[in-house]
Amino acid sequence: MFSILVVEDDEILNKMICIKLRQEAYRVFDAFDGIEALEVLDKEHIDLIICDIMMPKMDGYQLTRELRSAAYTIPILMITAKNQMEDMEKGFQAGTDDYMIKPINMKEMVLRVKALLRRAQIANEKKLVVGGTVLDYDALTIKTKEEEFDMPPKEFYLLFKLLTNPNKIFTRQELMDEIWGMDTEVDDRTVDSHIKKLRRKFENCVDFEIITIRGLGYKSKI
Repeated sequence: MFSILVVEDDEILNKMICIKLRQEAYRVFDAFDGIEALEVLDKEHIDLIICDIMMPKMDGYQLTRELRSAAYTIPILMITAKNQMEDMEKGFQAGTDDYMIKPINMKEMVLRVKALLRRAQIANEKKLVVGGTVLDYDALTIKTKEEEFDMPPKEFYLLFKLLTNPNKIFTRQELMDEIWGMDTEVDDRTVDSHIKKLRRKFENCVDFEIITIRGLGYKSKI
């Protein structure tokens, strides 16, 4: 179970966020300023922080800078009533991972939390789990319920890229730049060829599907 720390000095909003997260089966802790948040972090393992900006004693910017300077890599979702580009820019410069403007849409917040936790888990473990399929980035292996595949690097990186960003459309050029870099001999037919190989290899896998977006490129569906 993931643990989330909600740092918000508005007691009503703090309570509402905590209730929603508990409904989603997260373990939730609350704090009402940056100092209290640091005290919780000293005692508990926290997987993600939802943090307001304007708070007494220690605001969200300062809390985020403190954590990043102490080498904490916990994902931070910053929320604020401010809606100016410089405030958002300041938040990202401090080290936040995502940003929401009040009033908060609770469904959107949950989606953002899930995305941040998923990215953090992939980064920490270098493994991606999609249903019963496990992609191991270090070993370049893909294990399904039926068998394990030792993957050629380019095929692995291509599938890992698509499955890490489900439903996002990647153009052939984006995939070429990401996977093959500046290799001038590679053209979009190379991408198509690798996609065909992946489809043949995992044609019996029900955990994901690679979809062609005509005239654009590819996306994954999980």
